[in-house]
Amino acid sequence: MEKNKVISAENPLQGKTVVFLGSSVTYGSASQGASFAEYIAARNDCVSVKEAVSGTTLSDGPSSYIQRLRELETPQADLFVCQLSTNDASQSKPLGTVSGSGKASDFDTSTVAGAIEYITVYARERWNCPVVFYTNPRYDSPAYGRMVELLYRVSEKWGITVIDMWNDRDFNAITEEQRALYMADSIHPTQAGYLEWWTPMMERTLYRVMEEWKKDRSTDIS
Repeated sequence: MEKNKVISAENPLQGKTVVFLGSSVTYGSASQGASFAEYIAARNDCVSVKEAVSGTTLSDGPSSYIQRLRELETPQADLFVCQLSTNDASQSKPLGTVSGSGKASDFDTSTVAGAIEYITVYARERWNCPVVFYTNPRYDSPAYGRMVELLYRVSEKWGITVIDMWNDRDFNAITEEQRALYMADSIHPTQAGYLEWWTPMMERTLYRVMEEWKKDRSTDIS
């Protein structure tokens, strides 16, 4: 899949393994199963491990993010990227609160907050890699807006990176013609939407995260 490769000698994603966890948006349900996960891998010469099932939620239950993360057979990962699922909003899953603990056993994974915390700690302990969460662009959902606010509270505790397509006004300021090209509906991108709209923005943040991670590790070693 040659999709406008951007690799260079300084590309911090080249040769890395990136785990993507999510639901239909991560899967690419409106783009024949191809999402930013495939495009990022092709454009940056890295390995994409995509674990995505449509209709699933962060909050724990059958086929939840947590259940599938535990079953994922990937021994090594350099970066972990998780979707802030729109399904938790549409299914009215409880938000919960950010815990005062750092122990996974203390997180209420039946809530969105507890699930985000659990996933963050699990990924860090399993792979010792940066953790990134991404949001959808703006659409008509006050419930999802509250989830984005909650994600920031969790990120403040754990220092995780948020790719915030929800609050980015410039990113959302596209024409109606572009929206018709990029989005199959209010939530799901088309192939053009992933490739031309979402992927470049996500790459910019992922490059920065990987550069900072490399710098921090170099400082720790020295």
